[in-house]
Amino acid sequence: MWVVKLGGSLLGTPELKIWLALLAEKSDGRIVIVPGGGVFAETVRNQQVFGQYSDAAAHTMAILAMEQFGSVLQSLQPDLVAASTELEIAECSWQHRTIVWRPHRMLFADDEIPQNWNVTSDSLAAWLAAKIGADRLVIVKHEPVPEQPLPLKRLQEQGIVDGAFKQFAQHLNCPINIYGKVEHAAFAKAWDDGFIPALAD
Repeated sequence: MWVVKLGGSLLGTPELKIWLALLAEKSDGRIVIVPGGGVFAETVRNQQVFGQYSDAAAHTMAILAMEQFGSVLQSLQPDLVAASTELEIAECSWQHRTIVWRPHRMLFADDEIPQNWNVTSDSLAAWLAAKIGADRLVIVKHEPVPEQPLPLKRLQEQGIVDGAFKQFAQHLNCPINIYGKVEHAAFAKAWDDGFIPALAD
């Protein structure tokens, strides 16, 4: 099973539909898509000072923002099926479906996840990958990473992933890759070839 996080920044780009069609074609029950928060989460962040709500409340709202983007993904690619729990993910996998994760049930049940803006959908994708024992974690960003492999620490320092990503990634027993939105063909080739160079630790 591969976990593929699609950044919310892809919303409104032609590449998003290409990625969704590609993942639906290739999956055969072996891919779980993690939706980013995108503009939905940015609205929560931007309104927090005005609304004076806590980081814990913002964390809850940002997870629900991921759910909103998940609804967008299903609207754009009707072949996607939603799954909210490990059991639902397994059942959809057995049915050879392409899965989009609805994160609130699993994340709200884990009190150990820090409730602040250091934890975004990047870290939560790594959390899910560890939880289900994924074979690989792929993160699709708006822009390509200029040089790979990059150590996770440098990815954090450059703002490519969130501030808690290394903390979550250290629990993974699988490789991690980052693609830009235009690199769908490279991803498809790597999937078919069965080999993708992993990020450095």
